[in-house]
Parts: sequence; structure tokens; C-alpha cells
Amino acid sequence: MTTISVTVNGKPTGPHKIPAGLSMNDFLREYLNLTGTKFGCGIGLCSACVIIHDRADGTSVTAHTCINAAQSFDGQSVRTIEGHAQNGVPTKLQSAFLDAFAFQCGYCTPGFVAAAQVLLETLARAPVARSGVEAAVASALDGHLCRCTGYVRYYAALRDLILADTRLTKA
Repeated sequence: MTTISVTVNGKPTGPHKIPAGLSMNDFLREYLNLTGTKFGCGIGLCSACVIIHDRADGTSVTAHTCINAAQSFDGQSVRTIEGHAQNGVPTKLQSAFLDAFAFQCGYCTPGFVAAAQVLLETLARAPVARSGVEAAVASALDGHLCRCTGYVRYYAALRDLILADTRLTKA
């Protein structure tokens, strides 16, 4: 057994006594009752389980919860799909995905939202040339598998959202 404390969606949690090696996915689901993060392949290839890991330097990256132990997030801050909407109001990103009907079953959507959000935050710090938006979106969403929609709507919704916000692009 090991003890961890993690900030999840801006709220400190813990200490939690957990089995050593417990996956972050199982920790979120079984200890925090946050079931929006999905378990897909179990080997970090489909990215359905991706959450946002907020680094101390103010940057964020995606992290697979199926292959990373919960204890590796001890003292860290993460965001799950449950932390995006505020008071039931979807973010601009979530609204863009909804407006584009970028999902069917929705199983992979939390991972797509996490990856897209990290890209938006990255571009807010370092805008991309408008000519590079397609490549930035493709790179950010690479590795996210969707068995229903063929990705086109996720990519298009994110691309259009970026192109509509002049703070995220440069000439």
C-alpha cells in the first residue's frame, strides 16, 4: 500500500491509501468516482483514457491513465473530463465538438477533449501560423482512436475553433 494526494480538477484530494501500482484510471474511477475517463486498450495506444497533467511550470501535457500508476501523480495536479464544463456550461471547445457532432458513442471523446484543450493552451502561449493549424491539430490528436466517426469532425471542429480565435494564430 502507498499513500497519495492529488489535486483533481482544481480540488485537493487525499491522502488516499491505495495499492502500489494501482493505475490512475482505476484510482479516478474507484477512489474518486470520476467515471468520465475511459478505459480503452489498456496499453496506451487508443488514448481514450487521456487526462491533462498540469505541470508546475504552468504548462500541461496529456497523460494516459491506463498505463501510469496513480502514485506517479502524487503531489501533482490533473484535470479530467469532469473538470471542463463550469456550472453545467460547456467550454468553447466542448461546444465546438457538440456543434460539429464530433462524436457518436462518445467513448473516446474525453481523450479528444483533453488533447485538444492542451493544444489550445499551448497555442495561447505560442500561437501557430495559420498555415500550420492543420498540422498542429493533426499532431495534437494523433494517436487518438475513434471507431465511430472517422475523426473528421473532431479535427474540423478543433481547426475551426483555432482559426476563429486570432489569439491562437499568427500571420
